Parts: sequence; C-alpha cells; structure tokens
Amino acid sequence: MRSKFDEQLELLHKEMIEMGALCENAIALAAKALSEGNIKIADTIPELSAEIDRKERDIETMCMKLLLQQQPVAKDLRTISSALKMVTDMERIGDNSGDIAEIVTMANISPSDNTKHIQDMARATIKMVTDSIDAFVKRDIKLARAVIAYDDVVDSYFDEIKTSLIARFGDPTANGEKVLDLLMIAKYFERMGDHAAEIAKWVLFSITGNKEG
Repeated sequence: MRSKFDEQLELLHKEMIEMGALCENAIALAAKALSEGNIKIADTIPELSAEIDRKERDIETMCMKLLLQQQPVAKDLRTISSALKMVTDMERIGDNSGDIAEIVTMANISPSDNTKHIQDMARATIKMVTDSIDAFVKRDIKLARAVIAYDDVVDSYFDEIKTSLIARFGDPTANGEKVLDLLMIAKYFERMGDHAAEIAKWVLFSITGNKEG
C-alpha cells in the first residue's frame, strides 16, 4: 500500500515539475516578446497559459484523490496540501505572463524602448520560479529560504525601473502611455517574484510545518 502511495507522490512531483517548466517557458517567452517587440511570440503565450490552467486542474484532481483515498497524515499530508496551494501561485504566474504578452501586443513595444533592466528583472524572476519548484521536489529547506530572500533582488529591480520610468515623464518627447505600459509590465514581473516566494514558503511548510521555516 505504501509503495503505491509513494508512486503516486512521485507522479505528483513529476506533474509539479512539468507545470513549473511551463511557467518558466511562459515567463521566458514574455520576456523575449518584450525585448524583441515580437507580437508573434506574444501570441503564443495565451495557449501556454491555458495549458498551465489545465495542468493546475489535473494536479488539483490528483491531490484530492490522494487525500480522499490515502488519507495521508503528518509529512505526507503537508506535502499534498502544500502542492494544492503552490499550483494556485503557479497558475497566476502563467496569467501574469499572458498579461505581459497582451501589453506587448496592444502597445506595440519595440526594442528601441530600452527594456534591458526589465529583461534583467525577468531573468531574476525565472530563477526564483525554477528554484522554488526544485526546492519542493528536493525538499531543500536551504534553497527555499534562498528563494524567499532573492525576492528582495526582484523588488530592487522593480524600484529601479519604477524610478527610471517615472523620470521619463519629465521628457516632453516621451510617450506617456507607453511608459505606463512598461511600468505595468515590470509590476507583473514583480508579482511573479512574489508568487515564487509564496511557493517557497509552502515548501518550507511541507517540510517543517511552518511557512517561516
């Protein structure tokens, strides 16, 4: 009985890894669409976001079956309940990627709009998402704590970008609407960092029973 349960937990881990990979891909494509002003790339993200939604539903169903059929306790119960919480944050990461793609499409953002700092922020966000999922699969407390701490890096990028963009409003030649669009894109990346940090906190809970580790 236990061996079957362990197999099901392993399958859950596999599904979580796959969903995490989809989220990483969505963020990377959103960042690429932004840096290149590539609407074709942006147009691929809604379907990817829909796939993330489907994966969320599959994992939720798997977790509910494990809870009802196996009636896990202690560590196993925390692992499954944490996975249920984590997929919600992962789904929102997919949504935020779609939001960025929509802005890139509607605002006609081009490489000349100087989005380098936002690209740096995007890479930092992708790192947080990747490491948070790795921490869950490896049950790595140290890595989970590192993800939470790294959120300060993403927040720092956002503060720098926000200051830079606000300064553009003083330029009479600046396109105010586009500046606001870029600020909103940076805010979506900042939110994704928050979701990754929340995933890491649930990793800590699954291991220690405390979200603060």
